[in-house]
Amino acid sequence: MGEVMISVRELRKAYGDRTVLDGLSFEVECGTIFALLGENGAGKTTTVRILSTLIQPDAGKATIAGHDCIKNAAAIRKIISLTGQYTAVDEQLTGEENLRMMGRLSRLDRHTIKKRTTELLQQFDLEEAAGRQVKTYSGGMRRRLDIAVSLLASPSIIFLDEPTTGLDPRSRMRLWDTIRQLAQSGTTILLTTQYLEEADKLADRIAVMNGGRIVAEGTAEELKRIVGSEWIELIFRHRDDLAKARALVNGQPDETRNTIAVPSDGSAESLRRLLNGLHERGIEPESVQLRKPTLDDVFIQMTGRQKEAVSV
Repeated sequence: MGEVMISVRELRKAYGDRTVLDGLSFEVECGTIFALLGENGAGKTTTVRILSTLIQPDAGKATIAGHDCIKNAAAIRKIISLTGQYTAVDEQLTGEENLRMMGRLSRLDRHTIKKRTTELLQQFDLEEAAGRQVKTYSGGMRRRLDIAVSLLASPSIIFLDEPTTGLDPRSRMRLWDTIRQLAQSGTTILLTTQYLEEADKLADRIAVMNGGRIVAEGTAEELKRIVGSEWIELIFRHRDDLAKARALVNGQPDETRNTIAVPSDGSAESLRRLLNGLHERGIEPESVQLRKPTLDDVFIQMTGRQKEAVSV
């Protein structure tokens, strides 16, 4: 087991009568990518704000590289960076000017600022746009510049709060490559996301948040095994057949596709029992597909948000 860089123990936070964090606990090892996965309101951003010392918890303890988030906030701020959901660069300045300005604000010496600016513009593929005003940048370019600015002081820990929100698929994949490269260089990354694919593609470990606490944690493959080795997807031609099947099988319906996904142990016998049970009641799916579980299946099952969940 590697060195623990982020430790969270029984964090609690409420705003008035609304509990946002309810006993949150997890650990992040050095040089890994850890994803907090959850819907809006799950408590992801509040967690990041506590860990980056912007707010304090009501109870519990969090440490960053051994520093207590309440008692040693100044020490923590020297070794972390935070990129929020919205870019925080100056649109009137050029990309290079943004980097140089942040270098001065970070009290870096002139030589370091020049060196790091050149390195980051190259690393984030912004060399050609370095002299242009940021207001002319695409969304993906602004997000890359935003992360580049946060890396000027070479932080050992980076918090990325929904870093790809609003980006097109191509820009999102490009930013994923950048995040992977940062982790490979030894940087510890905690990212929050509501994109299941993002957590699946990037994270070494994933924690599913619901109601201010962790309801499942593990690698992507470990989490997928929680909900079965395979899923049987029943596709129906008519909405009436789907409605009848929903009353008989316990699965995840998708009315837009006229399907129900049913967890299975992967055996031929489980498929036979399912189809025979439907056939005896005059219900015939148009087609049947077998597929591996996805993080979507995990998320729906673990958060209790089964789209109009059905019972046997």
